[in-house]
Amino acid sequence: MEHIEHLSQNPKAAKKKQSAAGQKRSDEISNQKWAIISLSSIPLVMTLGNSMLIPVLPSMESKLSISSFQTSMIITVYSIVAIFLIPVAGYLSDHIGRKKVIIPGLIIAGIGGLVSGFAAWKLDDAYWIILAGRALQGVGAAGAAPIVMPLVADMFKNEDDVSCCLGLIETSNTFGKVLSPILGAFLAGIIWFLPFFSFPVFCAISVLMIMFLVKCPKSTNKPIPFKEFFINVKKTFTEKGRWLYAIFFIGGILMLVLFGILFYLSEIFEKEYGIKDIKKGFFLALPLGALCLSSFISGKVIKKNKVLMKWITFAGIIATALSIGALWFSIKLWYMITMFLISGVGIGAGLPCLDALITEGVEKEERGTISSIYSSMRFIGVAAGPPIIALLLKNATHWIFILLGSLSVIAALVALLAIKPKGQEQKG
Repeated sequence: MEHIEHLSQNPKAAKKKQSAAGQKRSDEISNQKWAIISLSSIPLVMTLGNSMLIPVLPSMESKLSISSFQTSMIITVYSIVAIFLIPVAGYLSDHIGRKKVIIPGLIIAGIGGLVSGFAAWKLDDAYWIILAGRALQGVGAAGAAPIVMPLVADMFKNEDDVSCCLGLIETSNTFGKVLSPILGAFLAGIIWFLPFFSFPVFCAISVLMIMFLVKCPKSTNKPIPFKEFFINVKKTFTEKGRWLYAIFFIGGILMLVLFGILFYLSEIFEKEYGIKDIKKGFFLALPLGALCLSSFISGKVIKKNKVLMKWITFAGIIATALSIGALWFSIKLWYMITMFLISGVGIGAGLPCLDALITEGVEKEERGTISSIYSSMRFIGVAAGPPIIALLLKNATHWIFILLGSLSVIAALVALLAIKPKGQEQKG
């Protein structure tokens, strides 16, 4: 009889225990809220530093007397430099600490903004100095934004908390993309090179927040020798390479599609429809706003359910592919904006899932390096998108939609076939 009574009470006890655990997780996030806000400022600032220039590119083309391809390189050089340095920054962060890499990265990025701004302000033949400043910003970006993901994973033991916070970080990133065209167009409306000078101010604010509001968990382990560390990373790729390579590829494709879309819209709005300045900023913000909202919702919903992460990613990419493919039939202004809104929702839904799969599927010792390689792949997409679209704009525009749609379909198939969570990971 006592045994039956005990069994009948178990569901209540289990529910009470689950509630207590949930409250503990909630308290932990609440206690770290200022740290989370501070970390969220990094992708926000880095996104502003890059995407803020997109609505200004046609003006730069005119002011600097350069081609559309040359203006696209102002975006691309930032990413190219970061691609090669991000893995180095990830390795250093695993060994000397996350903040010791992030803070110098932000400072270097701010200096790069000053170099580009001064060149645009004072020099007649400013283009190459602007590119040099943008390259310096890329050096700083490599040491800042990619280190946020592993630091969040270090700060929280519970996977639900990690997924939730990564969703907030990704939302901050996408909010930066929403704010960027509006703020960039507004600042450029005052003085065309003012966006360059605003970036160091944002970097300084982020540096202060990271210095005083973020406390990294102390590591009790001694740094692993490079040879042993390399063996461990190689072992990680041997055991988990199938889905890691898939996520790297998908992340790169999504960024290529996104920045290709933004570059295309910036050019078309101004040259075909006469939409300029703040108005163009608001138009560009529409698909990015959809991306931001879907990132926030996705980060809240996925928790630690890796199967759900896979299917949300797949569905989001399919929605992106279909909406881009639909542009074959018409490129009237509002029809085009509507299709790109759907693309934004699809891309935004997938990004937090990819972030969580990476950080939760890799051991802490290699987390900084692995997530940094993932960030490098995303930067490759950012770097490739604008110049590819600039070249295709010289030919029939329907090839842009064919390319971006086809790449999205391939990414969806990779997500479907290569990301296969194990049975024990299916329990949400």
